Amino acid sequence: SWVDLGSGGGFPGLVIAIIAEEHAPNLRVTLIESDQRKATFLWTVARELGLRRVEVIDARIEAADPQEADLLSARALAPLDRLLGFAERHLSPGGVALFPKGARYADEVNRALASWRFEVQNHPSKTDPQAVVLKLGGIARV
Repeated sequence: SWVDLGSGGGFPGLVIAIIAEEHAPNLRVTLIESDQRKATFLWTVARELGLRRVEVIDARIEAADPQEADLLSARALAPLDRLLGFAERHLSPGGVALFPKGARYADEVNRALASWRFEVQNHPSKTDPQAVVLKLGGIARV
């Protein structure tokens, strides 16, 4: 299962659901979005495109039931230390989080290490030479 936090306009969660329809038909994609207008948009797109394995949860991330996600994503949502709290709630044991981060990602990682323990891999962004996609696992509070 893949959970996208703060899905907004559907990036990357809705795009993942569209790709999964053909390439990973058993992947369940859950989009968590607290803004009712955005959640309605996500439901409408999923229905219009016939995406069968998409769920939209219109709730705050911290209020949504724990999702036990294998993969978790969030784009432009919060600083890394706050994202790790969301990951702790919604990731399954052994799950992986993918967080696109800008040029100051190293500062965010260092700040997060004061309260969290995690394994991190940096993958270069294809859209910004100073940005990365952080791949995080083994997330636990210090």
